[in-house]
Amino acid sequence: MAEAVAQTGGAPEERPAEKTESLWKDVWYSLRQNVPAMVSLAIIVLLALVAIITFVAPQVLPYDPYQQDLSASFQGPSAAHWFGTDQQGRDIFCRILIGSQISLTVGLLSVAISLTIGVTLGALAGYKGGVVDTVIMRFMDMMLAIPSILLAIAFMAALGRGIDKAIIAIGFVSIPEYARIVRSQVLAVKQSDYVAAARVIGDSDAVIIFRHVLPNVMPSIIVRATLGISSAILDAAALGFLGLGVQPPAAEWGDMLGRGRNYIFAAPYAMIFPGLAITVTVLAFNLLGDGIRDAFDPKSRNR
Repeated sequence: MAEAVAQTGGAPEERPAEKTESLWKDVWYSLRQNVPAMVSLAIIVLLALVAIITFVAPQVLPYDPYQQDLSASFQGPSAAHWFGTDQQGRDIFCRILIGSQISLTVGLLSVAISLTIGVTLGALAGYKGGVVDTVIMRFMDMMLAIPSILLAIAFMAALGRGIDKAIIAIGFVSIPEYARIVRSQVLAVKQSDYVAAARVIGDSDAVIIFRHVLPNVMPSIIVRATLGISSAILDAAALGFLGLGVQPPAAEWGDMLGRGRNYIFAAPYAMIFPGLAITVTVLAFNLLGDGIRDAFDPKSRNR
């Protein structure tokens, strides 16, 4: 039998190569096995594409989301208007699509602000310790003592209304969460041997923090940032609902929800569809964040 195999020139069966995939490849592989996370990622990508397309070429929309037509006010969902029309005759479906620009912009930019400042302060507090740690973290504790939405309302009252003000307000109220997470991670990482070796060879504190420490706490930062986008979108919708966020005629989901509540019995669709847009978007980011967290967990990857 062995001779027959040798005569036919049969190649020996290849052995599986040693796994040398990087952490990121392992995370991506694990994430792909998480169906809710992948569905959420598809929804987020779709929303991003809608926001980009409606920004670059708004003429693709069947109706002008800002054009008023009082003769067509409060028309129910139909083939002509999938989600119906609002009190001013504007197509709700088109306004929800165009509103994705504002929600995603607020979510991404506000997280960028809180991430940049919070990570810097948390890394500095955790690495330096002592008085620096005490001053920074006690200030963060003071901010955490106030509910984030109330603090955001206070910022909006001081800064005024508008999308730029909403981004700043939501970004600043989220700083303590990132600072505390990064500080706790840095406290553990800074005791590692490679950090001690970096000190021995003369690396500055800034180099050690940004080259050796922060890359090792990146998984926690990524997970929190993903969840933070959903929180920022929800806070922006809450501010819009209260009339403190993005102002009309801008199509903002929270503002649409707040105005639709006045017609909850006469035209419930004016409130239901903006509310569903907020719910689906926030849920998608939350499920994606949970999936990323599980993908970074070695125990979850080995199940």
